[in-house]
Amino acid sequence: MKPPAAPPATSSSAAPHHRSTYGFRRADGMAPLPEVYRSVSVSRAGVFRKLLAFAGPGYLVAVGYMDPGNWATDLQGGSRFGYSLLFVILLSNLIAMLLQALCVKLGVVTGRDLAQACRDHYSRPVGIFLWLACELAIAACDLAEVLGSAIALQLLFGLPLIWGVCLTVLDVFVVLLLMNFGFRWIEALVLGLIVIIGGCFAYEIFVAQPLWRDAAAGFLPSSTIVTDPAALYIAIGILGATVMPHNLYLHSAIVQTRDFQRTDPGKREAIRYATIDSTVALLFALFINAAILILAAAAFHATGRAEVAEIKDAYELLTPVLGASLASTLFAVALLASGQNATITGTLAGQIVMEGFLNLRLPPWLRRLITRSIAIVPAVIVIAVYGESKATDLLVLSQVILSFQLPFAVIPLVQFTSSRTKMGPFVNHPVTAVLAWLCAATIIVLNVRLLWDTVSGWFAPA
Repeated sequence: MKPPAAPPATSSSAAPHHRSTYGFRRADGMAPLPEVYRSVSVSRAGVFRKLLAFAGPGYLVAVGYMDPGNWATDLQGGSRFGYSLLFVILLSNLIAMLLQALCVKLGVVTGRDLAQACRDHYSRPVGIFLWLACELAIAACDLAEVLGSAIALQLLFGLPLIWGVCLTVLDVFVVLLLMNFGFRWIEALVLGLIVIIGGCFAYEIFVAQPLWRDAAAGFLPSSTIVTDPAALYIAIGILGATVMPHNLYLHSAIVQTRDFQRTDPGKREAIRYATIDSTVALLFALFINAAILILAAAAFHATGRAEVAEIKDAYELLTPVLGASLASTLFAVALLASGQNATITGTLAGQIVMEGFLNLRLPPWLRRLITRSIAIVPAVIVIAVYGESKATDLLVLSQVILSFQLPFAVIPLVQFTSSRTKMGPFVNHPVTAVLAWLCAATIIVLNVRLLWDTVSGWFAPA
């Protein structure tokens, strides 16, 4: 007589762990990104080796803070308002550092990403609404990636913009190929592209020779943001381009690719190292965003070319204005690297959001094609109807849309991490909670002000 079959073993890399004393009521046993869940070992002695083991997810998140949408808003901000909006970039990155640290804490402590946490906590109608809001944000981000990559291909190779938009569908297969090699390969590619972008802009800043005293003053608060509706529009675009809602969902999931100990001391260590990773990565994003705006201020605003707001105009003028033959080429190379880099995070975020909110798994290639199609259709329509000159305006609009979606991701994140029931001993410190709610309030107030100015403009007498 045969012995009864043993139940199937549960792999530690497939089943999420949880504590009975705190956490979420789990609607399922699904782990975020199960194909790479707990796939990276961090059990290494020594601080430096552990820093290297935890390094990676922060750079995937930082990609979203330097994508082509940032280029459009930073170029317009620098060329039209000089260095005065550098404060907005600094504030946006500080907010991003805090919010991404909260994402790390949520993912490490509860074993749930933000989308899963929302589905576990809220009613189904609320969850569906939050899912739709996040899908809109991902589509807006994807639109920026599509347009940025297409513009770069046109600048480098003369490819018509509408064909470049359609060609971006192919990046789906690049991401799928990398996933087969392991998550560290994706992180390595992302870091390599970030280094290319940073190197290109280090050269641009070197030849632009900005007024560093004026640039330093730009990091201080300015009344221009609240007194000039045009500056406010660009400022909120910068905020939307920098603090990206889908990055909050993404980070809370990919931090769980590390196979850290699921004890309280192990979680504290994981939170510490993962927060260092994201903070350092976001410092790179701060440098690149500030470099784009400083470059635009030095090359265009300071020379009386405040009307330069198009990426293609900037490309054509950089070499003659700066007198450096490589200036325009490196600008386009960095733009292409930025657009391609951002497609990776868009792919992962789309998968995480759909699986987390709907408990629905689709083949990654199908999920990516759906998301990319949603971005391609409006881009093709706008270019076909209004011409290629409206591409940058569409980029800026996509970032403002992102900013309007932010409260629907930020408020649940702050709410969950401030709940002792869900976080136990890892609940936000009162000071952290106050700062987080202030960030959420700042985002909401700026969005309400922009909406008021926009609606008032519609009904204002000509």
